[in-house]
Amino acid sequence: MKLHSSVSNGLLSITAYDGQHIAVNGRRLTKSFLLTPRRLIETWPPASFDSLTEPDLAAVADLDCRIVLLGTGPRQRFPARALLRPLIERRIGVEVMDSHAACRTYNILMAEGREVAAALIIECAI
Repeated sequence: MKLHSSVSNGLLSITAYDGQHIAVNGRRLTKSFLLTPRRLIETWPPASFDSLTEPDLAAVADLDCRIVLLGTGPRQRFPARALLRPLIERRIGVEVMDSHAACRTYNILMAEGREVAAALIIECAI
């Protein structure tokens, strides 16, 4: 799905996605990544929801955003509370959804000027 955004100003938005990739400002990404309106981290380790670890979510907490959208791949899956500990301890709000829903929600919150981070898992078949 191709998305259109009225926000630019040098901010990072999700411009397209399909079952194999997510595009950020037109750049095609095929592996899991972290995104804020001003920062793209392409080296986020989880290759699948099942490989998600507490240190992976500690890296998300280190982005220091008030809201985190956790895109869990092709379907919504809830991580164990213990995995969310780094976010909970820092009082960071976490919304869990499938990765495509997280893409759409990220663009809305980013356009509103919110302090949002998207942690998006890309699996072989999103």
